[in-house]
Amino acid sequence: MADSAKLERRLQREFTTVRAMIGMYCRDHHETRDALCADCEQLWQYAQARVDKCPFGIEKPTCAKCPVHCYKRDMREQIRNVMRYAGPRMMWRHPWLTVLHIVHGREDAPVRGRS
Repeated sequence: MADSAKLERRLQREFTTVRAMIGMYCRDHHETRDALCADCEQLWQYAQARVDKCPFGIEKPTCAKCPVHCYKRDMREQIRNVMRYAGPRMMWRHPWLTVLHIVHGREDAPVRGRS
């Protein structure tokens, strides 16, 4: 089992990755530059809240591996659109985040209820 500091860093990196993806989507679809538009800011706030309430805590798997669907249907569709658009572009804009996300995504999800 990895130590808690390593897991905390991984969780923080996930926040950074999601924020980068939403930023790319917003910049290219809503023509923003330095800040998110109101809809994308709302999605970002929602994503943060969902991760903060994740039943897996700091052992949270990537969303693709997670057995729990914690997003409401409409927000899940929005984040899917963001990921579908930004995911293929991440390697060019944020290569290190992409590599680390791929490595993390290969790990199995923890069993719910166990630490």
